[in-house]
Amino acid sequence: MTLGHDFLYNYTSAGSFHYSFMKLFKSQKGFTLLEILLVVAAIAILAGIVIIAINPSKQLGDTRNAQRQADVTTILNAVYQYALDNNGSLPASITTTATAVCSTGGTCTSLIDLSVLTASGKYIVSMPRDPQTPTGNSTNYLINKDVNGRVVVSAPAAENSKVISVTR
Repeated sequence: MTLGHDFLYNYTSAGSFHYSFMKLFKSQKGFTLLEILLVVAAIAILAGIVIIAINPSKQLGDTRNAQRQADVTTILNAVYQYALDNNGSLPASITTTATAVCSTGGTCTSLIDLSVLTASGKYIVSMPRDPQTPTGNSTNYLINKDVNGRVVVSAPAAENSKVISVTR
């Protein structure tokens, strides 16, 4: 019976079996340590290039900025829905100075209380928070009226040099 590479399985002679077996393994080629190290080094270099090209910190920052953009738009929409239901009157707590919005309502000092928007869940269920501000009374979003009486909502913690502000 032939098994390959001139290996002949011989039941009759143990010596020829040993010789054929050794001949088989001597004729096979393997990788040298140098070849393996070169392949590992090439893979490491390619992985480094891919990580630099993807730039995970920038991607995460862009994702958080997209959330901030959605949040400031949500807050502004809720304020204007409130104004529509109240004959054009904005919530009384909004001032001309850009001030952080309170996330809880009632327990906030020196923050803008917009609990009138969240009280019944009619305008907004809860005040959105900056993705990197998980706790505390501040949402880390600013709100104010400009000189023309328009409402401005902004996200001062925007990343990657992006400015996030919505005016209406």
